[in-house]
Amino acid sequence: MKEIQNLELFDLSHTLAAELFQKHTYPYEVLPLISDYIIALGNTLPEDVFEKRGENIWVAKTATVAPTASLNGPLIIDEGAQVRHCAFIRGSAIVGKNAVVGNSTELKNVILFDGVQVPHYNYVGDSILGYKSHMGAGSITSNVKSDKTLVEIKGNGEVVKTGLKKMGAILGDEVEVGCGSILNPGSVIGSHTNIYPLSSVRGYVASDSIYKNQGEIVQKR
Repeated sequence: MKEIQNLELFDLSHTLAAELFQKHTYPYEVLPLISDYIIALGNTLPEDVFEKRGENIWVAKTATVAPTASLNGPLIIDEGAQVRHCAFIRGSAIVGKNAVVGNSTELKNVILFDGVQVPHYNYVGDSILGYKSHMGAGSITSNVKSDKTLVEIKGNGEVVKTGLKKMGAILGDEVEVGCGSILNPGSVIGSHTNIYPLSSVRGYVASDSIYKNQGEIVQKR
C-alpha cells in the first residue's frame, strides 16, 4: 500500500530519525530498530546542546523535564520538549523538538516527531507519531492483539503483513485523535486526519479525512 509508506505519511525534516526512515519504505519496518538507532545517534549528539543523564539517555539542555518524571534509556529528548509530572518513559523513545509528554503518559519504543503532543494520560507503545500530531486526553495505542497473533494492516482491500507481534499505531503529520479513543494494533492514520472522541480505530484511515466511526469516514472539504 503506497498510502502507508514513510514518504506519504511524514515530513522527515521534522525528526532526528530522518535517516532511519529514509532507509526503509514502511514505518513498521522502523519499529524494531529504534533502540539501536538511538544509541548510535546519541553518541554523536553535540555536547553543547545535549547532556547525558545516565546510560543511553540524552536530554537537550533546553528541554524541561519534571523531577517526578521517570526516564529510561535508550532515550533522546530533543530541544524545547516538555516531559511533565509523573510521565513514564520506559525506553527506546525519541521525543522530538517542542513535543509534550504529559502527566502520567507512558511511552515505550516510540518516535515522536517534532511538535507532537501526548499531554494527558496517554499510553503510546510501539508507535510512531508524525509532526504536530496530537492525542487527546485518555487516548491510547493498543499494541498487542488479544489472540497474540502477528499484526496486520488492513485497508483499501489489501492486507499488509508486518511480521510484528507488537505494533501500536502510526499517525501521519498533523493528525488529531479525540479524547478517549483507542487505536488498535496496526492502525495507520493518514496525515491531517481527525479522529472523533471515543473512537475504536482499526486498519488504515485515509489522509485529509474525518473518522466518525468504523462505518463513517468522510473526506474533509
